[in-house]
Formats: sequence, structure tokens, C-alpha cells
Amino acid sequence: MKFFRRIFLFLLINLAVIALLITITSVFGIEPYLTPYGLNLQSLAIYAAIIGFSGAFISLLLSRWLVRQTLKIRILKSPQSTAESNLIQIIERIARQKNIRTPQIGVYQSPEVNAFATGPSKNRSLVAVSSALLDQFSSQELEGVLAHEMAHISNGDMVTMTLLQGVLNTFVIFLARAGAYALQRGSGRGEVGGLAYWGLSIALEIVFGMLALLILMAFSRHREFRADFSGAQTVGKQSMLSALRRLQTMQPRARDPRQPSSLRAFKISDRPRRWAHAFASHPSLQKRIERLEQAPIS
Repeated sequence: MKFFRRIFLFLLINLAVIALLITITSVFGIEPYLTPYGLNLQSLAIYAAIIGFSGAFISLLLSRWLVRQTLKIRILKSPQSTAESNLIQIIERIARQKNIRTPQIGVYQSPEVNAFATGPSKNRSLVAVSSALLDQFSSQELEGVLAHEMAHISNGDMVTMTLLQGVLNTFVIFLARAGAYALQRGSGRGEVGGLAYWGLSIALEIVFGMLALLILMAFSRHREFRADFSGAQTVGKQSMLSALRRLQTMQPRARDPRQPSSLRAFKISDRPRRWAHAFASHPSLQKRIERLEQAPIS
């Protein structure tokens, strides 16, 4: 049943993207970029921008709903324990300090000790914590974790990441299509198009996509440092350090297999494989602790 639910969600997103693209291209009368006279770079640029930004923004708009369905998050309307009451009180207090609307607050069952924030805007966001984190963290450690997540919301990180993803997607699509055209044209195999052209386009999209991912993850790592500093300014350096140190001691825990890969960048902690640091969404916890210890924050 879970498999078919994921397939349904995947198809739903793709159908939404296709419907949006058909509407936009019809309204603006965008012509195909492959013409009898060659490659129309202006049409290709428009096409790449539409595809690149549409997927990114549709994912952003559906982010709260998708993670709630995937992780079966229980939104806390009436707390069922002292820990849940404490969770709500901390988030409401930080929201007042940040002068933003209190986000939806949720808990999901998972052995993974983690928390994340997502949502399309500062005032339409969601903060969720795993049951393991809620059960095992002290009030001070929990306060540090939540201050970090609320910093992502108040800094507008979800929208910023989406805009950057849209820009990178646009360049990837544009360069892949233009590169495939140049390669097929240079091979002297007649008219450009067909399966050979699309095969080249897909191969180049993979190559350029990997390069774009390096840029996106580098920004994500910078964003984590900034959220740590902002969290420390909100609840105090010691609470933030306490949370990071606690996460460090508990890091060798298995990840929740249900979590969408797109959610990695919005969790407070993510452990990359040793060979994949350039593609990591988070700096190592040791680096984050060292940076925060040196920061001029009380």
C-alpha cells in the first residue's frame, strides 16, 4: 500500500507540472526551440526557465502536504503529553521572538533523532520532530534544535533554496539541450532531433545536474551555519551547543527509510558518507560546533 501511495504522489506532481507547462506555453505562445533554421536560443531559454522553475516551485508549494503524507506526521492540536506541551510552548515563544506566525507543529514516529522545517513561506510553515528526539532530548537540547529550525523559517531558507534550485535547473536544461544540439550537428548525421538528440540531452543533464548539485549543497552548508548562529542568538549559545553536541553523540543512528531525499537539506542533521562531503547538505557537526564556539554570541 505504501508503494502505491508513493507512486500516486509521484504521478500527481508530474501531472501538475505538465498541466502548468501546457497552460503557460499556450498563454505565451512559446514556439518549439528546434526549428528548420537551427536552434532558437530565446525559445530554449524560456522553455528552460519554465521547466526549471515550475518543478522547484510546485515542490515547494506541496512540501508540507507531501512530508505529512510520507512520514505520517501527527499535527499537534491538543498535546498528549508533557513533552508535547513543552514542544508547543518553545515553538510559540520563538515565533513571538521572530515575529512570525506559529508554524504547524508535528511529531512523526521514527528511530531517527532529527527535526526539520518546511513550507512555502514564513507564515505557512511546518516544524516536525521525530519521536526519538522528543523522547530523548532534554528541554535545553530541544530548545536548541527548535531554535535552529525556526531560524530556517525566519531566514526564508526554503524559498531561497527553491529560487536557487530553479536557476540551476534552468541552466542545466539550457546547457544540456544546446550541448546536445551542438554535438549532433557536429557529428554531421543529418537533421537534429529524434532519439539520438534526446539521449544526448539526458546524458548532459546528468553531468550538468551533478555540477549544479555541488553548488546547491555548498549553499545549503552555508545556510546551516547561519541557522546555528541565528538559533544561538534566539535561545543562547549554550542551548544551541548543547543540541549540536547531543546530536553528535547520537549520530550513528539509522536513517528513516521513508524520508524523501529532498528533505535532507531541511533537517537539523545529516551524515554524509565519507566520500560524499562535497555533495553533503550539512557541514559536519564538529565543524558547526567549532564555528559556534568561536562566534561572538553570548
